[in-house]
Amino acid sequence: MQADAVTDGELLQRVAGGDQGAFELLYSRFSRPVYGFALRRLGDRGRAEDAVQETFASVWRSARSYKPERGPGAPWLYAVARNAIVDRARARTETTAELPETPAGDPDPSDRAESSFVAWRVHRALEELPENERTVLELAYWSGLSQSEVAEFLNIPLGTVKTRTRSGLARLADLLEGELR
Repeated sequence: MQADAVTDGELLQRVAGGDQGAFELLYSRFSRPVYGFALRRLGDRGRAEDAVQETFASVWRSARSYKPERGPGAPWLYAVARNAIVDRARARTETTAELPETPAGDPDPSDRAESSFVAWRVHRALEELPENERTVLELAYWSGLSQSEVAEFLNIPLGTVKTRTRSGLARLADLLEGELR
């Protein structure tokens, strides 16, 4: 199986049939972007890694629910990832790690609070964007995909990705500016 010649949807269909090689290829394609997406949402490496594992365990278990007639495989996989991330965010019963013996060079509490507030405002504003613009921005900025990769990932023209990115960022700027007034 040539990695470049197989679509995400075809891989999901093969995974649904129990094809371990297809699953490994799907994992190699998406584990890094899903990790970036989870890390942006959760802000914690360990929880992001857990979300990636939950995502691919769910993909393995539920690949049969993917319907190719509803669209490409990548958005389906990202919906599974989004659910795993939300579950991780809700699971606040993480065990606490031991305190380090030496202080870390991390930002002080006021800097972290301000950064968290800004991140919260951006996330809240993102939720107000139309789904197609939000998805393009999430893939580009949280998953680290280039615009060409986003276009290939979503199976849409590059020009559409650029237009959605530009309009989404403009709309996002307007929403954030409106909060400051």
